[in-house]
Amino acid sequence: MANQRTGLACGIVVAAGRSERMGGVDKVFAQLAGRPLLAWTLAAFKRCDAIDGIVVVASEVSLQRMYEFVREWRFDAKVKAVVPGGATRQESVRAGLDAAGSAAIASAIVAVHDGARPLVTPDIIARGVALARETGAALCAVPARDTVKQVEGDPPVVTGTPAREGLWLAQTPQCFDRELLLKAHREAGNTPATDDAALVEALGHAVTVYEGAWSNFKVTTQEDMIIAEALLRERFASGA
Repeated sequence: MANQRTGLACGIVVAAGRSERMGGVDKVFAQLAGRPLLAWTLAAFKRCDAIDGIVVVASEVSLQRMYEFVREWRFDAKVKAVVPGGATRQESVRAGLDAAGSAAIASAIVAVHDGARPLVTPDIIARGVALARETGAALCAVPARDTVKQVEGDPPVVTGTPAREGLWLAQTPQCFDRELLLKAHREAGNTPATDDAALVEALGHAVTVYEGAWSNFKVTTQEDMIIAEALLRERFASGA
């Protein structure tokens, strides 16, 4: 029988990026369908019964603004800490992990999520937390729809075409036993990784995949903002 991990679950919402492809606009505070983008993200975690508390990781320059944002939008009851991030996403997640283990939260499970994925749902979060309690590591992802090419050189030349059937595109939340993810971060040191699942994989621990949603994409550009707003307005219209 799988080990069932008990204890509190904490959402670690990473909102410390530089928004380099948004023309200097801090995307987490940018208006999206009538409210700041991050408000949509935090609302999903607030409404998720599987989440007991939230840590928001903000950039140093926006830390005070984030405190004010959390109070203004009434997330302060569930947001237990707002902490400064680091120079890399890896450092920012580690800051969130440390906060999630504090006496005020003392979480056994963490759900690490990109603040710029505003269309995440409470169901997607809850399924990840439940799976992490069973297995220790759960990755939200979607099966690849398009053919993927491996390329090299300048100009790029195709060097391979991996079978699409075995390819999934990673999303967040990525949910873990907190001690397991903390160990993965410690052992990685300064070795970069594209996501937290890769760090846990490097320990030799299996990461179980569960299906997310194509709408749960990361807002990176102004074009993404337009798509996200259209999807949110469709949700309003359908009553979802």
